[in-house]
Amino acid sequence: MRRRHFLNAVGAGLLLPVGRGAWAVSAAAAGPTNRKLVVVMLRGAVDGLNVVAPVGDENYLRLRPTIGLAAPGMEGGALDLDGYFGLHPALASLQPLWAARKLAFVHASGSPDATRSHFDAQDYMESATPGRKDTPDGWMNRLVAALPGPQSPSRLLGIGPVLPRILSGQAAAVNLPNVAAAARADLLDRPAVKAAFDELYANHPRFGRAYADGRAAHREVMDALESREMLAADRGAPLPNGFPDDAARLAGLMRNDPKIQLAFVALGGWDTHANQGGATGQLANRLAPLGQGLAVLAERLGPLFDDTVVVVMSEFGRTARENGNGGTDHGHGNAMWVMGGKVRGGRVYGDWEGVGDAKLNEGRDLPVFTDFRSVLAQISEEHLMLGDKRLEQVFPAMPQKRAGFRIVGA
Repeated sequence: MRRRHFLNAVGAGLLLPVGRGAWAVSAAAAGPTNRKLVVVMLRGAVDGLNVVAPVGDENYLRLRPTIGLAAPGMEGGALDLDGYFGLHPALASLQPLWAARKLAFVHASGSPDATRSHFDAQDYMESATPGRKDTPDGWMNRLVAALPGPQSPSRLLGIGPVLPRILSGQAAAVNLPNVAAAARADLLDRPAVKAAFDELYANHPRFGRAYADGRAAHREVMDALESREMLAADRGAPLPNGFPDDAARLAGLMRNDPKIQLAFVALGGWDTHANQGGATGQLANRLAPLGQGLAVLAERLGPLFDDTVVVVMSEFGRTARENGNGGTDHGHGNAMWVMGGKVRGGRVYGDWEGVGDAKLNEGRDLPVFTDFRSVLAQISEEHLMLGDKRLEQVFPAMPQKRAGFRIVGA
């Protein structure tokens, strides 16, 4: 079965801490525009087949007998989207946006490059030049340089531990530290400090038991939250646990400072090789705060949400078949999320051929029918009003074939 739909969207937001953890309005000058774009990158490759699950396909639960979502209405069931696709129940906070047709998904989308390396795939998605490692800048940096109006560092903002690849380039950009980063190692994880505290408290008659229990609990939480491989795949991006608070601050800043136009936020914790879970578990625990944060962002933006597009994307998808560890491995195609006041939402867009064995890429994962650059280019052209010549500067290696759906428009 091949399904093709047509979609519409608009652009989006960000947050700016000033001073010691305080939040204030930036006074920096920037080209005034009420059209915004926020990009949320899920580092580690989120499992799009459980975010927007093809519960109407008989092959789905055959491939995922323990982590697959049940049909809508059943215990642990997906939330019905269109009778065929179902939304992960941990994303229930996004249902009002779906019902209001302000949220849509583009399934079987992603990078045409076949790599399953987190680092290469993230680099290609941030440079928007799949297969090319020599691109000197990121596409959001090229985008802000191509937009009309005076340039200012506050016009292009990133949130994370370091300036991300997507913001690097000749145009000015500001990178801000995460305010609500989660699951960081504490002081006692330093060997010398731990040894000193062990000597003080390990055999203490009064505090020894409490100290040992506390350290054991900390180790258990840290081990459960992050494997070494997952930490590497996240590139320092925090878990989404604190995203709702950051989203609220972001929305407040955007309402008060119209100069901020483009924003990038990265969230980690999506490399679910083991113990992924189905309706509950590891993936669900990541999706719940992500969905809550996106819902908070939409609500707190108020009328500005009508001129905002939020795009959620990840470097690649995951295997259609669950592995022996109750997880999924590196895949290919995925689902992009698009939300905004003028999005033609309430639908799942893109070509779709199901998850039967013969329809899978290399017999293991979703193919990529929609190049992620087609979605981004349409938002840039239709919403941010870039002409063809400037569009070529932002996306220099765009394929000849464009996606068969519109992203922005009446």
